[in-house]
Amino acid sequence: MNVYDLIITDKETTQLEDVFLHTAKRQSIQQLIKEHYYVEELHQYGLPVNNKILLHGSSGCGKTTTAKAIAHALGKPLFILNLSNIVCARIGETSQNMKAVFDKAAREKAVLFLDEFDQIGKARGNDDRDVGEMRRLVNTLIQLIDYYPEKSLLICATNHVDIIDQALLRRFQLHIPFEMPAAAELNTYYDKLLERFPEHMRQIERKMGISFAEAKDDVYTQVKARLIAHLESSPKKVEV
Repeated sequence: MNVYDLIITDKETTQLEDVFLHTAKRQSIQQLIKEHYYVEELHQYGLPVNNKILLHGSSGCGKTTTAKAIAHALGKPLFILNLSNIVCARIGETSQNMKAVFDKAAREKAVLFLDEFDQIGKARGNDDRDVGEMRRLVNTLIQLIDYYPEKSLLICATNHVDIIDQALLRRFQLHIPFEMPAAAELNTYYDKLLERFPEHMRQIERKMGISFAEAKDDVYTQVKARLIAHLESSPKKVEV
């Protein structure tokens, strides 16, 4: 299979400032970015640069957006693993596909983003159907991660960190958790989303106990409804 069929090249620009993050998470990510700016200086003191990051936690809380923002901040291309194409019926082909993607990302000094990492990094022994084949795939992943060059970044994301193989987890130098936002955080996020709209479009129902992604979708749905209602209630200009 062509390597271009195995990755999704994302060209969307995402600024780190636009990602809603806890202070501690933001500081960790900002240091990661700065490490890659000062690679040579760090090497003078024998200090390694972190380039293997695991983002884990609740869905819709910013993991993918964070990966995009990191790639943009570093001026690196972002390759997103196409899981639908990477996994084959024969595990040997899956391992070959994985190697092709890692090799391309390494050559181009890219940010390689593996979403739903638990689908390919599941703990060895958790797959009752074919334990041996899953073990070989995880072993391949371990080798690929170990030899992934420092000038490229590997970012993996999962909603189920508890089922990922422990040997894989140890390969990541940075683990960043993403939790569901508290009410105060959601209110701040709602304020940020609504600030660019006129006052009459900001009066919406604010739902709590949901993710940032769900909040954004709901805000835009409600705002669009208000805008359409306003347009329908306003008399249309008659062209002469």
